[in-house]
Amino acid sequence: MEGYRGDLLDVSNLRVFFHTYRGTIKALNGVELWLNQGERLGIVGESGCGKSVTSLAFMQLIEQPGEMTGGRIMFDNKELNTLTEKELDSVRGKDMATIFQEPVSALNPVLKVGFQIGENIKRIKPKASKREVREETANMLELVGLDSKRISGFYPHELSGGMAQRVMIAMALSSSPKLLIADEPTSALDVTIQAQILELLEELVEKMNYSAILITHDMGVAAEFCDKIAVMYAGNTVEYTTVEEIFNNPVHPYAKGLFKAVPKVGQTSELETIAGEVPDLVNPPSGCRFHPRCSHTKPICKDGFPPLQELSPGHFVACYLYGDEDSK
Repeated sequence: MEGYRGDLLDVSNLRVFFHTYRGTIKALNGVELWLNQGERLGIVGESGCGKSVTSLAFMQLIEQPGEMTGGRIMFDNKELNTLTEKELDSVRGKDMATIFQEPVSALNPVLKVGFQIGENIKRIKPKASKREVREETANMLELVGLDSKRISGFYPHELSGGMAQRVMIAMALSSSPKLLIADEPTSALDVTIQAQILELLEELVEKMNYSAILITHDMGVAAEFCDKIAVMYAGNTVEYTTVEEIFNNPVHPYAKGLFKAVPKVGQTSELETIAGEVPDLVNPPSGCRFHPRCSHTKPICKDGFPPLQELSPGHFVACYLYGDEDSK
């Protein structure tokens, strides 16, 4: 992918709108993201900032009343937003796989989990025999720490939350994807199971050298799992850099506020909060969507959204406080 910022994934100016009875929700307003082979990217931000919609757009799973209204998604030398449904079938669930937030809801309630994993394997390997599919299904369940003989015959409602999430991981990894997207994979689990699932994910991604995107609102999880972080606010990428840099030197006012709100070991003082409220995306603020809550707002902030500029090598920010004056 010569000329693109990431050799596996490059998302440019991604826009997604939802047409509702209240009006048009401008959910994504020019998202910029990229990823290289073998990297792990964390997408963080408040609830409602567009993290999950971004991942659905990657998979071209935006359905009515939503639509992708602009931008480009380059993945493995393919421009996904120009492919037909048939062409997308060779990407979705094969080269790009997703682990969804609610594992039990994502599984078919009337089919046994072994059959569901097997169906995915048959789709990827149509010439595989029944015996090969059974063996591969068993291998995938064992890989994620489940007893294949016992669990294959279970229906989704018979699984605990942690077991269901392991089944979803097994299903996602059964195609050996080039990119694994984990959308809040631990949000419905208790703390102990969360730790087990994250440890398992990290071990498998490391072992198989997968590229991965982790969508989360938990900064500690992002710090543990990811190499790079993209901070989103109200449908925009506002900062993009390495994990070390974002934790040690966040520069966007929203990113600074976000990290000040993270509790620290031994902290006894009150956590800081970001003033104001998340904007209504039916009628979002003009210009930078964060400017009504920002203490550094200038007149230019209300006129146009700032471009994502490279502040230092590998550190990108979308803010008029930084960068070349001429570009403003």
